[in-house]
Amino acid sequence: MLEPVTEKIQTVLGFDFGTKRIGIATGQRQTGGSHGLTCIPARDGIPNWEKLDAIVKEWQPDAFVVGLPINMDGTDSDMSRRANKFSNRLHGRYGKPSYTIDERLSTFEAKQEAKALGHKGHYKSDPVDELAASIILQSWLSQHPLIAQDDTA
Repeated sequence: MLEPVTEKIQTVLGFDFGTKRIGIATGQRQTGGSHGLTCIPARDGIPNWEKLDAIVKEWQPDAFVVGLPINMDGTDSDMSRRANKFSNRLHGRYGKPSYTIDERLSTFEAKQEAKALGHKGHYKSDPVDELAASIILQSWLSQHPLIAQDDTA
């Protein structure tokens, strides 16, 4: 059973899962903001764990969020099953909660945002996965804001 989202969860790493690259973003529930960090290589969906270990050590997240690429009709895809497996591996490896969220159209949105910022459209040589991870994480953060406790009551 997945842990509920509590006030203990503050710093979160978000992931745009892919079979060749995995985009990573960080975010704070206190501010509700996120930003892309990097992309790490993956081989058939298996990340470079050494690089990921270093990122987790540096950022010390309280939880993870993985985007699920669900089909437009709402059904699971092969990629969403693989992303779910990745989420489970994050939880098992680092002992922290790992949540998933529907990421439909996040890559499309990332490409549109990158284009507006002057991206030339060469997504293989200049990927937007970390931007997509930030969009995924931002969506999760907006659904799970950190609500400050009112001490005056």
